[in-house]
Amino acid sequence: MKQFAVEALTDFSVPENRAKMEKAIADVETKLGREWSIIIDGKRVKAPDQFLSHNPSDPDQIVGVFQRGTPELAEQAIQSALKAFPSWSQRPAQERAEFCFKIADIMRRRRFELSAWMVLETGKNWVEADADTAEAIDLVDFYGYEALRYAEEQPLTRIPTEKNELFYIPLGVGIVIPPWNFPLAILGGMTAGAFVAGNTVVLKPSSDAPGVSKQFMSVLEEAGLPAGVVNLLTGPGGEIGDCLVSHPKTRFITFTGSKEVGLRINERAARTEPGQIWIKRVICEMGGKDPIIVDDEADLDLALKGVVASAFGYSGQKCSACSRLVLVNSIHDTFLERLVEATKKLKVGLAKNPDTNVGPVINLRSVATISDYIDIGKREGKLCCGGGRPDLKGYFVEPTIFSDVDRKATIVQEEIFGPVLSVVRAEDFKDAIDIVNDSIYGLTGSLYTKNRDKMKVARDRFHVGNLYFNRKCTGALVGVHPFGGFNMSGTDSKAGGRDYLLLFSQAKCVSEVIT
Repeated sequence: MKQFAVEALTDFSVPENRAKMEKAIADVETKLGREWSIIIDGKRVKAPDQFLSHNPSDPDQIVGVFQRGTPELAEQAIQSALKAFPSWSQRPAQERAEFCFKIADIMRRRRFELSAWMVLETGKNWVEADADTAEAIDLVDFYGYEALRYAEEQPLTRIPTEKNELFYIPLGVGIVIPPWNFPLAILGGMTAGAFVAGNTVVLKPSSDAPGVSKQFMSVLEEAGLPAGVVNLLTGPGGEIGDCLVSHPKTRFITFTGSKEVGLRINERAARTEPGQIWIKRVICEMGGKDPIIVDDEADLDLALKGVVASAFGYSGQKCSACSRLVLVNSIHDTFLERLVEATKKLKVGLAKNPDTNVGPVINLRSVATISDYIDIGKREGKLCCGGGRPDLKGYFVEPTIFSDVDRKATIVQEEIFGPVLSVVRAEDFKDAIDIVNDSIYGLTGSLYTKNRDKMKVARDRFHVGNLYFNRKCTGALVGVHPFGGFNMSGTDSKAGGRDYLLLFSQAKCVSEVIT
C-alpha cells in the first residue's frame, strides 16, 4: 500500500494552472444564487425559512440560498445518524478507509472547482484557497491511513495464562461544527476523522460558508458514502446548535471556532440530560493570539517574509495568524521600518483577482469588530500603516500595524481575527519569552534566531502547541505538524496527527484465560 504524502500546492505561475483556475471561477459563478437543501438520511429537505450567503468581495453577489435549520430538523438529523450507526460502525476499517481514499481522489479531480467556491464565498485569494483544498485532501487521506493503523494489532504486555487484545470501537453520533475560515479543510478533516473511526455525523457548517459544505457533501455522495452517515444541517448556530449539543443521544461534539462559543459548547455538553447514559466528549479548538519573536541574532530577511505572510495571509483570519510581533530592542526600529514598507506594498483587492495579496474579511460584522479594535489601537499605540478601509465595494480592511504598544494592551491581549498586527518592544530575548507567554492563548508561535541555545530555551519555555523556528507561524502540514494549542486555544486535539482518531474512539480490552 502506498504511504501518505503531503499534497503539493498549485503553482499559479504556470499558464495552464492559471487558466484552469480562471475557468473554475467562471464556471462556479454560473451556479451562484441557487437554492440548496438540507441533507438528512440522503434525502433533500427544505426548511420553513431560508438565509443567504454572500460574496464578501462583492456583497451584492448572492452565493446561494440555504435552509435555516430548526430544532425539529435537528432532531431528524440526529435520528438519521442514530439509525445509520449500527451498520456503519460494524463495517471493517478497511472499508471505511477506502471511502476516505475515494473522497480524497475526487477532491483532487475537483480541486480547482472546490477552490473557486472558497474564493467566491469566503474571500480567499487563489493561493489561500488552493492551500485549503490541498489540506482537505491531506486530512481525509491521512485519516484513512490512520484508521488502518488503529485497526492493527495493538501492543500489550503478554502473560502466559491469558490471551489479551485491545481494539478501538467508535463512540456513536457526533456533532461536527466547523468554522468558515477553513471551510473545506477543517470541515472535511473533522467530518472524515469522525466517520472513518466508525461514528455517524450531523454536520452543522458555518452560516458564512454553507456553499462550500454543500460541495463537500456532493463529494461524499459521489464517493458513495451510505445515507445517514453524514447529515448536513445548515442554519444559524444560535437556533440549532444548542439542540444538537444538548441532545441526550449526542455522544461527542467537535468544534472549531471562537473561544466564547467553544466554552459555551463545553458548558452545555457537561450537563447530563434525561436519558443520557454517557459523559459527552468535547473536542474544542478555539482562538489564538499568536506571537512571533524576532531576535537580534535572526536572519531579518527571512523573518520579514514570515511575519508578513503570518500576519496578513487571508486577512489575518486564521487562528494561527501572527497578531503579536515581539522585537528585541536592538533590531526593533530597523525591522519595524522594513515591515511597514513591505506591508504597504501588499495589494488589497477582490479575491478572484489572481494578483490579490489581501482579500476581504468575511462579513460586515467582522468589519465592525476589527474597526473597533483599530480605534482602540489608535489610543493604545502608534498607527504605523493601514487603519482604514480601501475604496472597494466589499468587506475590506487595510493591513494595519501598531507599534509602541504595551504588552498588556487590549489589542495585544484580545483576539481580533483580522489584518491587525501589534508590535511590542522587548528588552532582550528573556523578556521576549515573558511577553509571548503573557496570554490566555497558546496555539502557535515562531522564533527567528540563529542561536541554538535560544532555540532550546524557547523549546522548553515558549508555551504554545505548535512552535516554529525560523519559519512562519501559519501553514501547518498534515502529518508533519500535528495542530492544536494550549490554554484557551482549546483541547490540543492535534489535528492531522497520529493521536487524532483516539478522540473519536474508545478502547476495549478483551481477555481470555488460556486453559
